[in-house]
Amino acid sequence: MEVDRPSFGTLRGKMKIAYFKRIGAVIALVTVLALVFLVSAAAQTDVKFTDAASYYKDAKCVVCHGQKAEKKFDADMKEEELVEIVLKGKKPEKPPNMPAYEGKGITADQAKAMVVHMKQLKITQ
Repeated sequence: MEVDRPSFGTLRGKMKIAYFKRIGAVIALVTVLALVFLVSAAAQTDVKFTDAASYYKDAKCVVCHGQKAEKKFDADMKEEELVEIVLKGKKPEKPPNMPAYEGKGITADQAKAMVVHMKQLKITQ
């Protein structure tokens, strides 16, 4: 009874294919990780506070709160409470959460300017 063994050339060819598959998987993984880090870094780019109106738009506040601060903003709350929420953030019952902006360099005076700006937007609806 004769056993059919692969020749050295066939075995070597299969090893090359397996090697290239591993290299391809590593390259794909590195590419995906690089993209994830680049996108998340771009999303977290610090926006400098120049004025409340610019910051409202540039810091993406408008995404959750709307053009006229018509969403997820209670203008009837006390100003101090709203400033505290801007600075410390808030976790509502349902996401998305309001991020804390104190850690992003926003001061209490800047937070107050943001609250005043949002109240003004809401009034002009």
